[in-house]
Amino acid sequence: MLRRHTLLRHTLLAVVAVVALAYLTGAVSPYRDLQIAHMAYIVCAAAGLTVLTGLGGQISLGHGAFMAIGAYTTALVLNHWAWPLAAVLLAAVTVTAVAGFIVGVAAARLHGPYLAGATLALAVGLPGLVSYEPVTGLLGGQNGLSVSPSPPPLALGETFPLERWQAWISCLCAVIVMWLLANLTHSRLGRSLPATRDDEIAAALSGIRVARVRIITSVVAAACAGLGGGLLAVVTTLAAPGAFPLTLSLQLVAAVVLGGLGSLAGAVWGSVVLVLVPNWASDPDASAHLPHNVASNLPALIFGTVLIVVTLLFPRGMQGGFRWVGRQVKRRLTERTG
Repeated sequence: MLRRHTLLRHTLLAVVAVVALAYLTGAVSPYRDLQIAHMAYIVCAAAGLTVLTGLGGQISLGHGAFMAIGAYTTALVLNHWAWPLAAVLLAAVTVTAVAGFIVGVAAARLHGPYLAGATLALAVGLPGLVSYEPVTGLLGGQNGLSVSPSPPPLALGETFPLERWQAWISCLCAVIVMWLLANLTHSRLGRSLPATRDDEIAAALSGIRVARVRIITSVVAAACAGLGGGLLAVVTTLAAPGAFPLTLSLQLVAAVVLGGLGSLAGAVWGSVVLVLVPNWASDPDASAHLPHNVASNLPALIFGTVLIVVTLLFPRGMQGGFRWVGRQVKRRLTERTG
């Protein structure tokens, strides 16, 4: 029954994920809670990019710019209006979705390296707008905007850790994003994405409106990135251009490739590696005996090595590798029982 009813299956998996994450965040230290929150808002952006690139075939190198739009929207709303946090994040999603629509309309007829170049220009140019004189006072220039931390509800107790509350918010948003995207990929729109990716002409001849599908996909991916950026501003209490360099967009693409193109579960694995590997590599104990120039580049070196090794061993990413291992174990068990 669960195989036939995808909505029920995805809902049950979401409930299990919420319970497991609530238990995990309560069993670890505040520092680990912040790491979990970091992973969660990266998952939001990476999941949207998975749908856009992995399923839709639209190469985007500008997702960091959409995260910046969401973060600055969150900071502006929190600093000027006393809105509830849910309304603030919804505003960040809405503004970023509008930006995604504008970019999607402009790039509806672009594909391959042309689309990658257009989104790359967005990632490079948008953070530089904060230094433009008319908006420097509004956006804080290179220093960015400080965000007041959202305290936990009093119902959780006066001593409830702020880090755990931030992890709860980020994880809940990540689970909601994964639930929505999982159902989207099994809808009519989701089933048309591989068709537009594999053969645009054949998809158009079969009745699929390719431009509309690409615009909708761009809006969805941008909204997910905007939510991730809004959560980043809430967790780090800062929205600054230094948090959204070009390398962030490239790291999101690398996380999607590492986890497995077209796999939402792969977006989770890629986000976990993207957060944990650099943090481990930047630990002073791990690089105490290395020269300074090597130690400073150690996180990028290790992440690049992991990306190359996983790509060579499992061309379909970590999720594809896990599935292959599962099939091998199942085959061995079947042979033994037989």
